[in-house]
Amino acid sequence: MSTHPRKSLVDVLNGTSRAELTRQFDEAEAAGDMLPLPRGEYRCRLTDGELVTSKGGTPGYQVVFTVDDGEHKGRKLWHTSWLTAAALPMSKRDLAKLGVTSLDMLDRPLPAGFVCDVKVALRADDDGVERNRVVSFAVVEVLADPTADGDFASPLPPTN
Repeated sequence: MSTHPRKSLVDVLNGTSRAELTRQFDEAEAAGDMLPLPRGEYRCRLTDGELVTSKGGTPGYQVVFTVDDGEHKGRKLWHTSWLTAAALPMSKRDLAKLGVTSLDMLDRPLPAGFVCDVKVALRADDDGVERNRVVSFAVVEVLADPTADGDFASPLPPTN
């Protein structure tokens, strides 16, 4: 049992009207269970990238892809490039697709605008739960100028 006093709904609303939240709650449809995406290829936007550490302490760089169209629009996929001696050849390959040519570049946000074709597989974990796995991705378009911060080179060849 917690020794902290139990909060009420009013304590956590942060200025939101209780009546408005009640209306929204009553009108909302409960979401279905979030199942993994079917295997296949998806057109996505790269929406985030950050340095991470696994539960076991392994360093990596995780990117987030957001599906850009179709029935799964808005769903997210994660891909981690592990920063270990064994994984560096694959990590350098994947990070180079995003214009990352040095580890120092991972300390800064990735430029916006990468459109990628992301190949997704399903894998079953030891507990039998199926999860998505990004098998590969290819940058197919850059909507914004990725050289805006001066350090990121375009991963695509120049167009004539």
